Amino acid sequence: MKFIVFPGQGSQKIGMGKKLSENFSEAKYVFDEVNDALKLNLTKIMWEGSDSEISLTTNAQPALMACGVAAFRVLSTLKNKSLSQLADFSCGHSLGEYTAMTVAEVFSLKECAILLRLRGEAMQKAVPVGKGAMAALIGITINQTNEIVKKAQIHGICDIGNDNSEGQVVISGDVKAVKKAIDIAKNNGAKRAILLPVSAPFHCRLMEPARVIMEEALNNLKFNTPLIPIISNITALPHTDTTILKNNLIDQVTGTVRWRETMELAKNRGVKTLTELGSGKVLTGIAKRMIKGIENESFENPEDFDILL
Repeated sequence: MKFIVFPGQGSQKIGMGKKLSENFSEAKYVFDEVNDALKLNLTKIMWEGSDSEISLTTNAQPALMACGVAAFRVLSTLKNKSLSQLADFSCGHSLGEYTAMTVAEVFSLKECAILLRLRGEAMQKAVPVGKGAMAALIGITINQTNEIVKKAQIHGICDIGNDNSEGQVVISGDVKAVKKAIDIAKNNGAKRAILLPVSAPFHCRLMEPARVIMEEALNNLKFNTPLIPIISNITALPHTDTTILKNNLIDQVTGTVRWRETMELAKNRGVKTLTELGSGKVLTGIAKRMIKGIENESFENPEDFDILL
């Protein structure tokens, strides 16, 4: 059994996808189509811009998606296999779920690019700059984190944004509450508890204005049945029902990314190979730590495809 996974925000970097575009026409077509869909030279920002430009949520989200789709199309061409021949399940971390749905033909590349640009804008505008924060808590369990969050909530909204892996949780919410949670975590055995350099507090209740905007956009979009089941961030379960897939994307804006449970599902289903497509190797790293004996592969640059050539 095989998984294909797509990275989320944080994996962006200047130059991502450039070599792929220069070496494979399938990749170039993806980047050109995303530029056209957005009426924006996104690739110029991706390949010639600054770290601050590519890290803007409105740029990072469609850019990471484009890299993931481009890598998939190259892989599919070189192996001469469809998605259903390459994997049994697909999923992505946060915005990566949109990438997974694009390659599974739930909606088109153009539709996804526009959706993610809107999602990035809505999430950025949902909370005034300086009001929200996110923090990584390392070395404590999810149950401990739940207790920490409960205590911090008397100071404001504080939710679990990303349950990434065993001992790695990200919290999100009001600055005061998140900082209080950091103090509590340090006093309760956390190895590290640090604020993250993010532009907004993603995946928490403060994102409600963005959830409303995405609900309207997604309700106006036709969803097709995916070629293979998509494992949702919100449920950590595989789905093919289009209504469920749509509602999961809506709820994902304010809900927790349950990646640890997604990897536990992979382990329980007997997944032997996990393939990460796009920028970076964050997700293969998590899988390696959580699933003993799993074969990890990642495809980002032309040299990653050399073995197939």
